[in-house]
Amino acid sequence: MDFTKTVLGIELGSTRIKAVLIDKKHVPIASGDYEWENQFVNGIWTYSMDMVHSGIRACFASLRADVRAKYGEELTTVGAIGVSAMMHGYLPFDRDGKQLAEFRTWRNTITGEAAEKLSALFGFNIPQRWSIAHLYQAILNGEEHVRDIACLTTLAGYIHWQLTGEKLMGVGEASGMFPIDSKTCDYDEGMVQKFNALTGMDLRAILPKVLPAGERAGVLTEAGARFLDPDGALRPGIPVAPCEGDAGTGMTATNSVRVRTGNVSAGTSDFAMIVTDKPLGVHREIDMVTTPDGLPVAMVHCNNCTSDINAWVSLFAEACELMGAETKRSELFVRLFRKALEGDADCGGLLSFNYFSGEGVTDLDEGRPVFLRTPDARFTLANFMRMHLLSALATLKIGLDILTQTEQVAIDRLTGHGGFFKTPEVGQRMLSAAVDAPVSVMETAGEGGPYGMALLAAYMLRRDEGESLPDYLDRKVFADAKCTTLMAPPEDVAGFRDFLAGYRRALAVERAAVEALR
Repeated sequence: MDFTKTVLGIELGSTRIKAVLIDKKHVPIASGDYEWENQFVNGIWTYSMDMVHSGIRACFASLRADVRAKYGEELTTVGAIGVSAMMHGYLPFDRDGKQLAEFRTWRNTITGEAAEKLSALFGFNIPQRWSIAHLYQAILNGEEHVRDIACLTTLAGYIHWQLTGEKLMGVGEASGMFPIDSKTCDYDEGMVQKFNALTGMDLRAILPKVLPAGERAGVLTEAGARFLDPDGALRPGIPVAPCEGDAGTGMTATNSVRVRTGNVSAGTSDFAMIVTDKPLGVHREIDMVTTPDGLPVAMVHCNNCTSDINAWVSLFAEACELMGAETKRSELFVRLFRKALEGDADCGGLLSFNYFSGEGVTDLDEGRPVFLRTPDARFTLANFMRMHLLSALATLKIGLDILTQTEQVAIDRLTGHGGFFKTPEVGQRMLSAAVDAPVSVMETAGEGGPYGMALLAAYMLRRDEGESLPDYLDRKVFADAKCTTLMAPPEDVAGFRDFLAGYRRALAVERAAVEALR
C-alpha cells in the first residue's frame, strides 16, 4: 500500500489518546489508541509529561500494530501529520526548554480572580481555563517561575514543538490561549498591548505563532520521529499541519465550520460550537473562539459530561462480576444507554449533578457528584440511566439558551459527535430533546477529534488554490457522507424542560455539597 497517500491525525483527549489514519478518499483505514486519566495533584488537575510522552508513543505503536495486522506492512511514512489535544491550560517553559510548572489543564477552576480582571480589562469574556487566565493568576499569586517564562503553550502546541521544533499553532487552538482578531487571524493586538501594559511582559515573545488551516507548519524532524516512534521505523521529513484544539477538530469532523452551523462534542467534557454571523454581547457563560480558518465561534463549554456516567457503569460492571457474569464494558454501555429510552421523559423524579470539577456556566469553582430523589420517585434502572444522560446535557443547555434566546443566534444545522453519541439514537435523541431541534450524527461520529485533525492535515496537503476549508469539506469530504438526522418526540422535549427546571431549583443542593464535603 502507498502510505504516502495517507494522512495521520492524533488527538490527546481527556481519557484517551487516539490516532486515525485516513486514505486519499478521507476514509479511516487504521487506528490506534491509549487510555489515560488526569491526576489531581496538590489541588491541580494535571498530566505529567512522562504520561504525555509514554501515552502518545503507545498510541502510535498501537496504530503501527493495526496497520501491520491489516496490511502486512510496516508504517514508515505518511503524506502528512496533524496533532490536536484538549484545549487551553498552562504549560510554561524557560529558554532551555525546561518545564517551569506542572501542566494545569482546562479542568482547573483556580483562576477566578485573573479571569474576572482580564474580562473587565478587555471587555471580552476570559474563561478560567484559558492560558492567559492561568498566566495572569500565576502573576497575581507571585509565583517565582513567571520571571523565567520564555515560552507559554498548550498540550497540542507542546507536541507540535517536539515533532517539528516549531513553536506555533493553528488559530483555533490559539483562540483558547488569548483572544483572536478574525480579520488578521492573529492575537488581538489591542488586547495584547493592554496585557503588556498591565504586567510589563512582552506577550508576543512568549506566545506561539498563529497559522490558519491550510498553511504548512513545519516538517517532522529526526528528533520528532524518534519522539513519536522510539523504535525508529518512522522516517522524518513528513509535512505537519498547524496543531489544533479538540474544539476545532470537532468542528472539522462534523463539517461545522461554515457560518450558522454548529456541533456538540460530548465526552469527558461537552461543548457546543456555533459559527456566528454577527457580533455578540459579552457573557460569562459564552466563550468566543474561532474555527480552524479563523471565523468567530460562540462556544458553550462545560467541564463535566460523561465522567459520572462512566463511574456508575463501572459500579454496575462490578456488580455483574460479583454475580459471576462476564460483561464487556463496551456492551454494558450500549445496553444501559438503550435502557434509558424506556425511562420517563422527566426521569420520574430522579435528579443528579455530574460535577466532578467546577463548572463555569453555573458559577461553581468545585464540584461534587450528587444523586438525589424524592421518596416517591420512580426509581427504576431506565429512569436512573436517563437521568444521567440528561444531567450530562443540562449545564450545556443552560448556556445554549443564552445564545439562542438572549442573542438570537441562528443555527441551520447541529451535529453531534464524541463518545456520548456512540450508541445509535440514544445520545442523539437526548440532545435533540434538550435543544428542541433536529440533531445529525455522521457515520464517523465515533472517530471525533483525531479524524478532524487528519482532515485538516489533508486540507493542507491537497487543497486547490484559493479553496476555503468549508468548500473543501463540502465538496471533497462530506459530499456523500452517511448521516442520520433525528428529532426527539414532543414528550421528550417537554420531559427535558421539566427535568431542567428541577435541576435549576436544586443547584442549591450542589452548592451545599461543595461546602459540606471538603
